[in-house]
Amino acid sequence: MRRLTSICAAALGIVLCGPALAKDPVKIGLITTLSGPAGYLGADIRDGFMLAVDMKGGPFEGNKPEVLIEDDGLKPGQAKAIADRFLKTNNAKIFTGIVFGNIAAAVVPDVLDAKAIYVSPNSAATGFAGKGCSPNYFVVSFQNDGQGESVGALAKSLGYKKAYLLAPNYPSGKDMLQAFKREFGGEVIAEKYTNLGQTDFAVEIAEIRAANPDFVHGFQPGGMGIAFLRQYHQAGLLGKIPLVMHAASMDQAMVKVLKDAAVGVQVASQWNDDFDNPASKAFVAAWKAKYGDRPVTSYAAQGYDAGLLIGSALKATNFSVDNMDALRAAMRKADFASVRGNFKFDKNQHPIQDWFALTAEKTSGGDFVLKTGKKVLSNHGDVYAKDCQM
Repeated sequence: MRRLTSICAAALGIVLCGPALAKDPVKIGLITTLSGPAGYLGADIRDGFMLAVDMKGGPFEGNKPEVLIEDDGLKPGQAKAIADRFLKTNNAKIFTGIVFGNIAAAVVPDVLDAKAIYVSPNSAATGFAGKGCSPNYFVVSFQNDGQGESVGALAKSLGYKKAYLLAPNYPSGKDMLQAFKREFGGEVIAEKYTNLGQTDFAVEIAEIRAANPDFVHGFQPGGMGIAFLRQYHQAGLLGKIPLVMHAASMDQAMVKVLKDAAVGVQVASQWNDDFDNPASKAFVAAWKAKYGDRPVTSYAAQGYDAGLLIGSALKATNFSVDNMDALRAAMRKADFASVRGNFKFDKNQHPIQDWFALTAEKTSGGDFVLKTGKKVLSNHGDVYAKDCQM
């Protein structure tokens, strides 16, 4: 039922006052992983998104949406059921929040079939980047290949020749390693796929020791990455066989948890919490003001940017979802200040952005941080955009 507000109007010199209809808040379905070893990833996306929603002077000020938040439990069937309910019962027209590619594969097609809009704050598989691109599908993080390509470019720049590759056996893991090989160009002496959610890597670490590669590229997000890095360090390999990873496998939270077990790891990312631009500084300050010493991760930054994108588009349409053509056109403009600085959409509505090298370090004060170094890719899009016919 629509909310009632009081309005007054003058007619024939008499002031008439009475109830009038006001617009319901826009409903946004935020489905994400909030439980299990990877639960903090979804929590960071959610909380980054809500920082954008609540930001004083931000695009949502005075027009707060109703954000429907539920945990997918890293279960595709559960996520699919939540999306169906948000679509049919809540009449949500905008969705976001998904962390993992297998969840996106279950949810995103249903959202697009219902003519709703999905804005990805993380996973973005190849299926919607090329010939299968959709006018209702937007990505603020990266096309999945960008993660692997940036790590491949970083490893190549470091002079490494022989790689051992490790990733979970799900769509994003496979995309990651294929993209890595495309940019790296060196020899891959082993390509190992582990179980999604795996936390015991004794077998893989023994194989790495025996293979003795120049370096290991391990894509193991969240809790999987923490378990892998800790066991890698305990096995005495960290100082012998270097690790080159994406921020999904070595983020700002993981560095602080792993401490010495992270020091020296090379990381490729499109954002870090030490970025020196106004939007990033404002975001980091807002996060610390609300959450104190809780690490500011790339996932939180991606959630924040997703919120700003959606907010900027809704502001341009007077917070109406009645004209989806207008809403899509506003989103394509990407009229917001990204924490990354350099950001725009390619024709397939995936980012064109820069990628940087980060290094896990211990500061003189005893803190453990990721420090931004050189740029490894500039104005980088994805190889699939040329096949998008939008």
